[in-house]
Amino acid sequence: MAATALASMTVLISSCGGSENTSSTSSSSSAASSSAGGSADVQSVVDAADAFVDTLDDDQAAQVLLEFNEDNATAWSNLPCGSDCRVGIQFSELSDDQITAAEAVLQASLGTGAGTGYDQAMQILLADDYLGSVQGSSSGGAGGGGAAPTGAMPTGGAGGGTPPSGAMPSGGAAPTDTGAGAGGGTGGGGGYSSDNYYLAFLGTPGTTGTWQMHFGGHHLAVNITYVDGVVAGATPYFVGVEPTTWTADDGTPYAPLDVMKDGMLALTASLGEDQLAAAKLSESYTDVLLGPDGNGGFPDTKAGLAVSELSDDQKQLVMAAMTPWVSIADDATADDLLATYESELDDTYISYSGGTDLTAQGDYVRIDGPSVWIEFVCQNGVVISNQIHYHTVYRDHTRDYGGELSF
Repeated sequence: MAATALASMTVLISSCGGSENTSSTSSSSSAASSSAGGSADVQSVVDAADAFVDTLDDDQAAQVLLEFNEDNATAWSNLPCGSDCRVGIQFSELSDDQITAAEAVLQASLGTGAGTGYDQAMQILLADDYLGSVQGSSSGGAGGGGAAPTGAMPTGGAGGGTPPSGAMPSGGAAPTDTGAGAGGGTGGGGGYSSDNYYLAFLGTPGTTGTWQMHFGGHHLAVNITYVDGVVAGATPYFVGVEPTTWTADDGTPYAPLDVMKDGMLALTASLGEDQLAAAKLSESYTDVLLGPDGNGGFPDTKAGLAVSELSDDQKQLVMAAMTPWVSIADDATADDLLATYESELDDTYISYSGGTDLTAQGDYVRIDGPSVWIEFVCQNGVVISNQIHYHTVYRDHTRDYGGELSF
């Protein structure tokens, strides 16, 4: 399983000079398939979705059960813009019991690895609670402050903070309309809080037909698409974090994207001088290229260093670097996807812009294959202005939105 592989690849990363908190590869090299995976327990996801819907009143259910179409499926963002840019029901509208039922849907549909999948997604919600406390206590100044969250998805209360003024990350200008968007709740313009996350089912959950589990908020967008009882796509998956690390009041340290950063660092650290020169991009990037407005925007030509030119150990580091992103999917689907990506390695390219240490604005790394597309970029802080923060995205050339949409 992907979770087991993630743990086993720690040994390889560590031996090649990387951090111990990093990623893995699937041992399988089966041929590529058109779907993301066929062995996931989709019925358990359907059962959890049905149980969640059963907790809702009619008005709430109308916010959750939406049509699977391009407008709804692509309604995600990396901005704290609430229902102005998202569909679904806002967590602030749910009771504790309803949030428990929502969590069960996420647990059933996402990966089980420590630091990846469901665990990583919940840490991103905690990061938003921390960010809201920092902004509330210091009005966006440097450093921490305020009470850091200690649980795994706090409930109740209004969204914290307000969207920052001035230039925003990718996804368009800061929204000015604070009214509820289509399918959205009453949260309006948003803010930094785990309450300001949204869950929707696009299409009717079931083992026949097409539907999507659509979940996200600031710095998180999860889109798992099912077609006739099979996971047809686990992308797009956007995940970012500000701050990159923090410590909760109970002493628990958090660094939810270090597993991704460390895999990329191990890969680039393995490259020789000539390989680094070949991998260097001529363009500069201050954000991911294929963010929320990048649907269908894959470059026509591969750029960088061909993985076919790498040693066997370096090829394993490429797989290890991919794994934390792919592990957003349930473990069986992630294994199937990793096997596909491994079979396509010789036609995959790695590249970077800026520096390779991932510590400064514009440091950027990309993996681009016949199927897989992953980007990791460093940006200056928005709320905590004296620190960088991370944006990343995982897409698939053929499986975004289950391959059901054309762009």
